[in-house]
Amino acid sequence: MLKLRKSKDRGTTEFFWLDSKHSFSFGEYYDPAHMGFGVLRVINEDKVKPESGFGLHPHRNMEILTYVLSGTLKHKDTLGNGSNILAGDVQRMSAGTGISHSEHNLSRDEMLHLLQIWILPEKEGLPPSYEQKNFTKERGMGKLTLLASREGHKGSLIIHQDVSLYVLDLETDQSFTYELEENRMAWVQMASGNVVLNGQTLSQGDGAAVIREKTLIFQSGEETFFKMSLK
Repeated sequence: MLKLRKSKDRGTTEFFWLDSKHSFSFGEYYDPAHMGFGVLRVINEDKVKPESGFGLHPHRNMEILTYVLSGTLKHKDTLGNGSNILAGDVQRMSAGTGISHSEHNLSRDEMLHLLQIWILPEKEGLPPSYEQKNFTKERGMGKLTLLASREGHKGSLIIHQDVSLYVLDLETDQSFTYELEENRMAWVQMASGNVVLNGQTLSQGDGAAVIREKTLIFQSGEETFFKMSLK
């Protein structure tokens, strides 16, 4: 079964410097029908204007992944990490017992476009930690690339939860078939382009909850999409 979450139906937060779309309830946007999907709690698509961003703010007991689509994100945190997160980079921050960080677009003229994903950890009270990696060399057209997983398989980032996070890159008119393991569910989030998934059309910004499906067949119209497999 596929349950679509269309881009136009997502929650919205708008400031003069930020356009944020929420697949699930977040901040002042509350929808009891969309509180998360399994251990997946947040998917926000953020567009941050030049020379703007999020000031220092705290998190606790959450696995936070940031996937930069375009632009450069400047990150600083109370663990002492300070880095630039580029397009093609994925950042994993385990908030655990507590961490504060800031996120800014320091460019004078380029928009910052990213997905931020929050996952509930398998247990609370973990020590906070940080990872960042660029996956450009691992990716390729027609290829499913593992970005993050529970054990850090194949050089992926480590998530403290039974979750596998992938990106699939498809050329126009290219197809791809994925077999879900038994008793697994998945969330598909369109980072760009459009695709027909098991007969359902998804465009940029759309999401799909996948439950009790064994085989996923993707037929692309344009590049690309983003996929998450949950327990």
